Amino acid sequence: MTAPKNLHLEKRDGVATVLLDRPKHNVLDLAMMDELSATLEALASDAALKCVVISGKGPSWCAGVEVADHKPHVVEAMIAGFNRIFYAMEKIEIPVIAAVHGFCLGGGMEVAIACDIIVAAESAAFGQPEIKLGFFPPYAAVRLPQLVGPAKAIEVCTTGRRYSAEAAKEMGLVATVVEDDQLEAAVERLTREITACSPLIIRLNKRAVKEHLGMAFPRSLERVSDLFLNTLMKTEDTLEGIASFEEKRKPNWKNR
Repeated sequence: MTAPKNLHLEKRDGVATVLLDRPKHNVLDLAMMDELSATLEALASDAALKCVVISGKGPSWCAGVEVADHKPHVVEAMIAGFNRIFYAMEKIEIPVIAAVHGFCLGGGMEVAIACDIIVAAESAAFGQPEIKLGFFPPYAAVRLPQLVGPAKAIEVCTTGRRYSAEAAKEMGLVATVVEDDQLEAAVERLTREITACSPLIIRLNKRAVKEHLGMAFPRSLERVSDLFLNTLMKTEDTLEGIASFEEKRKPNWKNR
């Protein structure tokens, strides 16, 4: 993969940080979509990682998708490129954290809600304003009802209203809201909590949550119990976790 022009990737201590960098507000165009999806696809295959952070350079996290890329002669390519981001994110087996500041609107909000955890600066603004230009947000139409219920999802999509970080937290989109100058520190604390754990067991925890969404209760409990007994309990890291607790020491994770 050639070096991307619209984002930067850094890996350190089990954390991959993707920094969106397309002035002025990190608006996604076709090229940036391809770069983001290719980067996420590569991260999905890195077994040493423990979490991914997506942050934004400049005044906003991501203010949407280029309006020009919605025109009839390019819209099919735009939707294909946009959807590729979500397919790539779905393959990532570790937590994906959105560290959001400034505008998080339209396609930008859709990328944010595809992440597992959103940590937001208190001045961040969320919204799906597509309706004001005669569109609807395709991914949000699927994802938002899972997060906030269909009634609130319809409100978000049909008003185009902007929501503060606190309002987004109240409706269940955002996990944590912090003062603007504390965003980086808050994300670092969260990643430290995650990276203290085994990368294998991190993956199994996320799998246990996501694999059973929408499944009938008896089947989901049966499946998650099977995952616990026949996969988790056969890992070296689970046995190491038990041993470290009994021996009152820090675990030495083997990632197997």
